[in-house]
Amino acid sequence: MNLLSTIRTVPNFPTPGIMFRDITTLLKDKDALAYCVDTLYERYKDERIDKVVGIESRGFILGAALAYKLGAGFIPVRKPNKLPAAKIRREYQLEYGSDAVEMHADAVARGERVLMQDDLLATGGTMSAACSLVEELGGTIVSLSFIIELSFLHPRERLKHYDIFSLVQYDKE
Repeated sequence: MNLLSTIRTVPNFPTPGIMFRDITTLLKDKDALAYCVDTLYERYKDERIDKVVGIESRGFILGAALAYKLGAGFIPVRKPNKLPAAKIRREYQLEYGSDAVEMHADAVARGERVLMQDDLLATGGTMSAACSLVEELGGTIVSLSFIIELSFLHPRERLKHYDIFSLVQYDKE
């Protein structure tokens, strides 16, 4: 399946000069959505995944579906002040300023095998922060999984210690 044809590009969003890769057009296409979930399931079905971590907010969509198919639990990683119970937090640097992600402090047990899922890999900052939360709790990260990878931003350099899989790569803006 040609997933590229199901992804809408929105110029100058959210700021001028950015070409936003919009997966809502992929998600509304039942065949494209099924292809994504099924392809990721086939890749990870023999990995003994205990938990799938999805990063807010589009990482929740495939992450929850994938957790269900893998027979694993699902863990949301959220932006600050969205989780109600005790949580751990990791700040990370953006091009201009900083941001943070949080996860419940009881989300991962020591030794659990975790698959990380998000819709898009750009610089790797958000995923790196999310991985450090899982590792702080003693989880073992099996792989990082994405629909889209912006390879021209070289995110694999930042995440070089992890196995990375993406369904679609863009090699230029």
